[in-house]
Amino acid sequence: MIVLVTGASGFIGSAVVDGLVVQSDFTPRAAVRCENHTFSSAVDVAQVADLASDTDWCTALRNVDAVVHAAARVHVMQDVATDPLGEFRRVNVAGTLNLARQAAEAGVKRFIFISSIKVNGEGTLLGGAFRGDDPPVPVDPYGVSKMEAEQGLRQFARETGMEVVIIRPPLVYGPGVKANFQSMMCWLDKGIPLPLGAIHNKRSLVSLDNLVDLIVTCIDHPAAANQIFLAGDGEDLSTTELLQRLAKALGRPARLFPVPAKLLVLGAALIGKRDLAQRLCSSLQIDISKTRDVLGWTPPICVDDGLRRTVEGSKALE
Repeated sequence: MIVLVTGASGFIGSAVVDGLVVQSDFTPRAAVRCENHTFSSAVDVAQVADLASDTDWCTALRNVDAVVHAAARVHVMQDVATDPLGEFRRVNVAGTLNLARQAAEAGVKRFIFISSIKVNGEGTLLGGAFRGDDPPVPVDPYGVSKMEAEQGLRQFARETGMEVVIIRPPLVYGPGVKANFQSMMCWLDKGIPLPLGAIHNKRSLVSLDNLVDLIVTCIDHPAAANQIFLAGDGEDLSTTELLQRLAKALGRPARLFPVPAKLLVLGAALIGKRDLAQRLCSSLQIDISKTRDVLGWTPPICVDDGLRRTVEGSKALE
């Protein structure tokens, strides 16, 4: 089975390609914008243009059985676009639906879309949890664009018979992780004292290994067709617990001192970091019971192993 992976040079896409290489049933084809990424000799590489409404996918889709669509305009903290929603729609909606239309015309049997938990919303009450079949309540432009892409793909599934699988991950961590997670590792590794010792929230995360395993499972699992699945490690952590366990993986002490969450958010607002503080202090929990029950899937590695692999992979890149 030939599987086309878009965004194959990215954080998630490259890990999916690597995961497919070791599977005897799948032949990965990596879709990339430029040929400066090194893949295994077992990987077929297809060079394509940017993800857009007029991109020609004909060559990349030749003889493909399934598509794992990981390419996207990703969520950014400080978006400088004058029309952020328009930019997200241009890539994540129009670009995705153009690919899906051509995939259906090429006879692709299954299209796996890597969406985002932001389709569900920005947070949950402590003890509550998002579920895959909850009504979507996206807040920011990125989440709205992912929701609209999902809606378009499900319409394609009804019209063409191509099976669509939607996977919504929360924050993904693993070797090569960037952004805020990488910053947290750097703070802990340097022994910087952090005012995050009294955060009693709960957040769901997913390790890159667990997400890739779920994606690969969905490629040919009969029960995955036309379903929405939430991804997660199956264990929710407070921000304080995450930092403590990440510090342990780093072999460093967690220098955390307790500051009440409300005071932390207030102080962060004064220096223009309110959104970051709210994410650190708020809850976002995910119920993956549908994913477990429908697919018979269990996250193959635990949080501590995922954090250890993240640290090891990140140090190897230094």
